[in-house]
Amino acid sequence: MTELHFIVEEAQEGGYVARAVGADIFTEADDLRQLHDQVRDAVRCHFEPADMPGIIRLHITREDVLQP
Repeated sequence: MTELHFIVEEAQEGGYVARAVGADIFTEADDLRQLHDQVRDAVRCHFEPADMPGIIRLHITREDVLQP
């Protein structure tokens, strides 16, 4: 695997949650800087060094609710 993609969403209670696409990896953090560290740590725990992806991509989504 050369790349691993995460979908990142803002949590309702604050902070962020990240879920890997195609791998059973989930993590959360209070801010984006912490999330970067948490994602790296989760990926290191999930993969053996020889199988580690070369790139981790975070796709950050945000929902805005507007009143008409």
